Amino acid sequence: MADMLNMRASLGRAIHAITGKWGWFVALGLGELILGGIASANLMAASLASVLVIGASMAVAGIFQVMHAASVRSLRGFLFWLFAGIVYAAAGAIIVYDPILASFTLSLVVCAFLVAAGVIRISVGFHMRPAAGWGWIAAAGVLTLSVGITLLAAWPAIGLSLLGAMLVVDLIFQGWGLIAFGLALRTRASRRSGQPAPV
Repeated sequence: MADMLNMRASLGRAIHAITGKWGWFVALGLGELILGGIASANLMAASLASVLVIGASMAVAGIFQVMHAASVRSLRGFLFWLFAGIVYAAAGAIIVYDPILASFTLSLVVCAFLVAAGVIRISVGFHMRPAAGWGWIAAAGVLTLSVGITLLAAWPAIGLSLLGAMLVVDLIFQGWGLIAFGLALRTRASRRSGQPAPV
């Protein structure tokens, strides 16, 4: 009980600390909406940009793993760390070298994951019967499975635009979420002070 009260108090302090910063959340949300709009103008370019970011991140992470392996040469897992780092760096380099092929491959993997996630959710929903709400989980699984099958049927035609479309949707939803959060903080600050909160 005391732990719960301490958690509530610390959460309240954290919310109070960021209440005055509501304008930054709104600005960040607007920025993400603008970026989402720019990305939606050319889904292929957005896909290639996201693939290049993934590839560069993998290459850098692989290099760090190789450096880590070099620092633990005396340990038993040295060869594992070294091999994993080399493979990761090589995969990142291949993605950066040929982002178009990587875009097709990653979009196919996304489609396969959606199908698998849909099947798993349907199975979990039916295993939860007769608990309340099991139908919603199963329905969400059917929806996910349907999206995955539709995208698989459209592959490879959607190979160069799927990742860009996902990026656009993520930026737009996240942008609106940040704006809503910032405005909620502004309302909270206004109620506490009795006057409009400054940006």
